Parts: sequence; structure tokens; C-alpha cells
Amino acid sequence: MKNKTYNKKKILVVFVCAAVVIFTLVGRLIYLMVFDAKYYQKKAEALHEREREIKAARGEILDANGEVLATNKTVCTISVIHSQIREPEKVIKALAEALEMDEDTVRRRVEKVSSMERVKTNVDKETGDTIRNMELDGVKVDEDFKRYYPHNELASKVLGFTGGDNQGIVGLEVKYEEYLKGVNGTILTTTDARGIELEGVAEDRVEPKAGNTLQISLDYNIQMYAQQMAEKVMEEKQAEKVGILLMNPQNGEILAMVNVPEFNLNEPFTLNTDGEEAGMSDEQRQDVLNQMWRNGCINDTYEPGSTFKIITASACLEEGVVKLEDQFSCPGYRVVEDRKIRCHKVGGHGAETFIQGIQNSCNPVFIDIGLRLGVDDFYKYFRQFGLMDMTGIDLPGEAGTIMHKKENVGMVELATMSFGQSFQVTPMQMATTVSSLVNGGRRITPHFGVRVLDEDGKEVKEFRYEEKKNIVSKETSATMRMLLESVVSEGSGKNAYIEGYKIGGKTATSQTLPRSANRYISSFIGFAPADNPQILGMCVIYDPQGVYYGGTIAAPVVKNIFASILPYLGIEKE
Repeated sequence: MKNKTYNKKKILVVFVCAAVVIFTLVGRLIYLMVFDAKYYQKKAEALHEREREIKAARGEILDANGEVLATNKTVCTISVIHSQIREPEKVIKALAEALEMDEDTVRRRVEKVSSMERVKTNVDKETGDTIRNMELDGVKVDEDFKRYYPHNELASKVLGFTGGDNQGIVGLEVKYEEYLKGVNGTILTTTDARGIELEGVAEDRVEPKAGNTLQISLDYNIQMYAQQMAEKVMEEKQAEKVGILLMNPQNGEILAMVNVPEFNLNEPFTLNTDGEEAGMSDEQRQDVLNQMWRNGCINDTYEPGSTFKIITASACLEEGVVKLEDQFSCPGYRVVEDRKIRCHKVGGHGAETFIQGIQNSCNPVFIDIGLRLGVDDFYKYFRQFGLMDMTGIDLPGEAGTIMHKKENVGMVELATMSFGQSFQVTPMQMATTVSSLVNGGRRITPHFGVRVLDEDGKEVKEFRYEEKKNIVSKETSATMRMLLESVVSEGSGKNAYIEGYKIGGKTATSQTLPRSANRYISSFIGFAPADNPQILGMCVIYDPQGVYYGGTIAAPVVKNIFASILPYLGIEKE
């Protein structure tokens, strides 16, 4: 009797448990079918959808006159969808032949089990069309864009280039990425359970939005001519490299920036040297490429030498520690503490006024006025003129000034700094500071970016740049223009003289470290017209062979450039 009762209870418990489980499952099923239906419907659809990206066309870069400096070429991306391939051997052979690829490489990509595998990118459109016409199952040909530079090496270290994904890597391409890049689109297709696209089912397509156009201040004609002049002097002097800057000293717009040797923007990973690549490790090759891409005008510093006398003279005139008629004596050297610091003229310049001192680029004169100025005021003006800060140029990687700590500067250091030695600045910093000292005393921001245009050519943004006023008085600025014009008409800069034009300027010849290597940097900074500067030019020649004086080899380069571009800019002879 007890056993029967126990068995009935046991059966009842089992029945109740089973009923609970069944009701729970039914309830869950009802919940999923009614309340969560949309979620699982989307999950199911996702298993049968395949998304492909449509690359957006990158915005163009135009020069000041609308000349195209960077644009796009239509290329193709060849991909395979493993589940759709019916004749793998036929596909492998056809793609290897059309793409000029090794069969083993193509095989690995064709046989890889994935939703979509790229075989090759940046394929020219003609080849892409040929593959599309083969109508190979499982092979997709998507049109894409590749950056194209119509002028190859022109302004390569300014423009920069893009990577495989069309994203800016260096130069203006990366600086203005947000305006140039555009927005990619998508293609959404539907597949069956085997992953094969269903015919007759409409595909969802989101069209890409092209990037905006960037217009810059660089002038193609001026850049081209300046680059030719740089290449010529580099070859003649067997120099390591040559940099040339041309800018409007009134507003900071850069008309040309040359860094030879340049490189081919359409083949940015091809070395521009004649040296053997054989035996070079990947790391060594990357180091060489990094050097090749460097923009020496902004990325590298140097001792400015005598061009810095423009800055010392401006500070001393502004502070009132020197007057134009002040008398000096140059025996060919000046003794400061325990150091004998020589003038470039071994026999000395003898008796001279301050005007003659700057015309002669006399070191003892500038040592004297630098010591009169003193360490505190030297650093005050160094900072006031903007030399302690970056220029703010719209290019990545700008280097800063390398300068002594003020507390470590004694009389010897002050003496050598007064004529441009024992510290380093970038060429861009020198050009910007001199521009600011001769334009009336307004510290300008050097730049390329002028405006952004939409696809219809309508302006959507105009760039504005910071300007600091009164870094030096208008009177001191006018005096400096007069003094520097006399340097060209009567002094050490006479090789930059152009009949009919008033040219102001200053030469320099500095030694690189270590001094024992006997390597020099020759440079010249000039501007025109001297009484109202509209163009400032700078040439820096690194390690020239033979004669290396800035007045002899750098000044004529700027002279030749000015002689050609002044009429082009509408600046008439007087």
C-alpha cells in the first residue's frame, strides 16, 4: 500500500516538473516570437547580407591659380568570395596572369575561407575591366581611387602623399586630412545560405561623398622655377641639399618651398638616391625613406650665421644701444674674456660706422653691440620676435629653436650668438622672423592653406592666421629695410643686385658641427622692393664644395629667381 502511494507521488512530481518545463519553453517561445521578433529577424538577415565599401574620391589640392597639384586616378580592388567560387583553378590561373602575380600567392588568397578576401588593390582600370569581363564566379571588381600627382616631384615635401587606404601620411595631405578625405559609401547585397548573392534582389547602396578641394598659396610657376634653380646650384656645387623659400612677408603666404633632392610623389617608396639598395635591411631602408621625406625647411635646424645679424641689429636699434653713426674698429678679431673671436676678414675692416659694419658683415661690430645689449635684453628680444616659439606653419613636424638656457650664457656665448652662432633655428623660422622685422613689425604666421572649396567650386571655408603686432617699431623696421638695401647695393650682398629694383638682403656662411669637419652652410635672405617688401626669398645650400661663401653662391640664386618672378608678380622696375 505504501509503495503504491509513493509511486503515485513520484509520478505526480515528474508530471509537475515536466509541465513546468513545457510551460517555460512555450512562454520563452512566445516571447521570442512576439516581443523579440525584430531583433532575431535582423540577426537572420545579417547572416545573408554582405557589405562592401565604396571609397570616396579624395579632394583635390590646387595652387594659387587653380593648377591641380594633387588629384585622383580611378583604380580597382580585386577581391574573391570563397563561398561563390565554382572553379578555383580557373580563377587562380586567370587572376595570376591578369594581375602579374605569383600563382601561389593568388592561391592562398583564393583558398582562404573568409567572407571576402582582397587579392590586389590599386589595379589600373584597364586591367580591372578585363577581369570584370571574364565573369568569373566569386571574383569581385570594385572601382576605387588612387592619389595622383600630375607634376611628380614638384613640391613633394610640401604636398606629401597618401597610403594604401588613401589617407594622408605626410605634408599637407595629412595636415588637411579632415577636409580632403570625404566619406566612404557602402553596397549591401543579399546572399543565400551558401553565401551566393541572390539575383533579382535589390541591393542597398549608400553613395560616397567626395572630399573638399584645398586651395593653397603655393604658385606652380614660381615653385617650378625655384626648384630648377635649386637643382642647378646643387649640381654645380655638388652640395648635399638645397632649400629655397619664397613668401609674402606682409601676410605669410608661402609661394614656394623647395627641398632638393625632392622625390616622386607617385612612387613615394622608391628611393631617390643612386645608391645600391641590395643588402639594405628593412629598418635601414625605412630610415632612408624617412630622411627622403623630411622637409628640411621646417624639420631641420641649422646655425643661421650672419643672416641672424638682421635680428641682432633690430634688437639693438630698438633698445637704443646703437646708432647708425656709431664708430667701431675692426682689427680682424675681438677678444672676449679668454677667447679671440675672429672676423671673416683676417686683416680686419679698420675704422667703420655701424652702417658700414652691417654692409661688411663685420663680426667684431656685432660682438660689440651684442655685449652692449646684454644677456637679459638679448633673450627679451629673442622671445619678443617669436624665436622661442614655433612659427605655426600648417605642416606637421616643425622643429623648435635649440638655444642655451639663459642662466648658462656668459659673455663668450653672447658674443657668438650676436653673429648667429652657437644656437640653431629652422630656415622657416629665419624667413618668418626677418619678414616680420621688415614688414613694419607684425609677426606673421607662414602658411599654405588659403581656402576650402566644395565640389562646385564654392568656398566653404577661408583660413585665417594669427598675427602679432608691434614686435618692433615701424621706425626700426624702416631703418632695417634701408640698412639691408645698402648691404645689396654697396656691401656683401652685391651679387643679389638687380638693376631697376631695390633689393634688401643679408648673406651668411656658417660652419656645421663639428667645426673640424670643414663643412659649411651658405645662405642668403633677400626681399623686394626694399621700401615696401612684397616678396622675401631665402636660399640655403648645405655643404657646397669649392667656394662656399653665401654672398658668392647663395645670393645669385635669389637674384636669378627675383629677376624672373618680380615681373610675374607685377612688381615693376623703378
